[in-house]
Amino acid sequence: MNRDTSLQQLDDRNGFWDVIVIGGGATGLGAAVEAASRGYRTVLVEQHDFAKGTSSRSTKLVHGGVRYLRQGDVSLVIEALRERGLLIRNAPHLVRDRAFVVPSYEWWEGPFYGVGMKVYDALAGRLGIGKSQLLSRAETLQRIPTVEPKALRGGVIYYDGQFDDSRLAINLAQTLADLGGAPVNYMKVTGLVKTAGMIRGLRALDVEDGREYQVNGRVVINATGVFADHILKMDEPSGPNIIRPSQGVHLVLDKAFLPGDSAIMVPHTDDGRVLFAVPWHDRVIVGTTDTPLDEPALEPRALDGEVEFILKHAGRYMDRDPKRSDVLSVFAGLRPLVTSDNHPHTAAISRDHHLFVSRSGLVTITGGKWTTYRKMGEDAIDQAALVAGLEERQSRTRSLRVHGWLKEVDRADPLHVYGSDAKPIRDMIAVQPALGERLHARWPWVKAVVRWAARHEMARTVEDVMARRTRALLLDARTSIDAAPMVAELLATELGRDAAWQQTQVRDYSALAKGYLLT
Repeated sequence: MNRDTSLQQLDDRNGFWDVIVIGGGATGLGAAVEAASRGYRTVLVEQHDFAKGTSSRSTKLVHGGVRYLRQGDVSLVIEALRERGLLIRNAPHLVRDRAFVVPSYEWWEGPFYGVGMKVYDALAGRLGIGKSQLLSRAETLQRIPTVEPKALRGGVIYYDGQFDDSRLAINLAQTLADLGGAPVNYMKVTGLVKTAGMIRGLRALDVEDGREYQVNGRVVINATGVFADHILKMDEPSGPNIIRPSQGVHLVLDKAFLPGDSAIMVPHTDDGRVLFAVPWHDRVIVGTTDTPLDEPALEPRALDGEVEFILKHAGRYMDRDPKRSDVLSVFAGLRPLVTSDNHPHTAAISRDHHLFVSRSGLVTITGGKWTTYRKMGEDAIDQAALVAGLEERQSRTRSLRVHGWLKEVDRADPLHVYGSDAKPIRDMIAVQPALGERLHARWPWVKAVVRWAARHEMARTVEDVMARRTRALLLDARTSIDAAPMVAELLATELGRDAAWQQTQVRDYSALAKGYLLT
């Protein structure tokens, strides 16, 4: 996958694309891959980097949604569990099963949650990944050595999926390119093109060089998440807003807070949400919150109240109470919830996805979650093909292997998230051993992954590498600042940038990363 190649495709295509997708997060990538896999000529444009927003800031879970089961939304849970099973098959290098333990401190909690988890197992059917069961107090402590032991009665264990969200996004962009589509990051939409009141394309600005493009297509899909209203206003300036952003915050702690291989699930917090503490890349992610916001932002910031909420609830279930000084990184993501006057609290608004078609033919898809990205893409392209009058073609993505697919991976190997691409990265190191040097003594990542990110994953900035190609920003923000000069130098060599560019990159990245630290 190469940005220059995608730009050349834009130059070479004088006629119409079949499908134009706006948005390079989970929803947009899912729709674009769906379209390209059906043989439709497809281009995707993203104003920043792939998965810059919510799609790199999730809880890293591929799950049916235990909370939705409690709310009685059985159909949503069944759909998500089915998609969970398909995703484990289609991207096994990135998706794995994870054991979750629900600790019980009241006599009724074990039987109550045990029954609920048996229902959860049954709904997964043949795509289930493990059977839930009750645990004794000793078994719970064995699974979660650092769980709060006072008054602990036992627990319930169940199984769900876990993944690396932005790595999946990058692999989906590569899948799109493999299928002949054109993914383009740093391409900001500035307007929609209409003929006789119907949308026939868009205008876009290449953020890197300032060049303007007009991209013509038979149908345009608005898959911009929390920014969906911005595109809708380009279509109908007086139209109502449909998105109500809700912020979810996560804290990253040292592995010592959860040294085992099992995660903790707290089924009911003070605000009615589910709280997770999940092992991930040798760290622990704890979250999340649900805070309504008025406006979306590319770089949302955690509020002090959200941080204290997570620390307080984590302290109830861990024998060592985490403090602000223990937090290695804090990150926030925004959920694109469809507004409803009947649900004033965002935790009560459905996470199911929604499709809208405007009078001009603009197809908007929003809501949903990473787990159901493929189904969202399938539904969006079914609708888009109808709007555009495209030849009807069946979906192929239920069994479409995502770029990098590799069945057997060694999860102790830092390169395992690259799947089949790990071999060419190792080949680079074999030819030039210096590329095998670590970017930082505390990290597993080596210099070769920066070169690979620039050459084959469309990384354009230090942030792209730190935040989404590796996960350094999320896992240890302070250390990532220390490594920024080396990453900038490696990127500059690959992208043909000068010393001034390197200095700007280091300065800008350091300022951004400080926002992931607690003072």
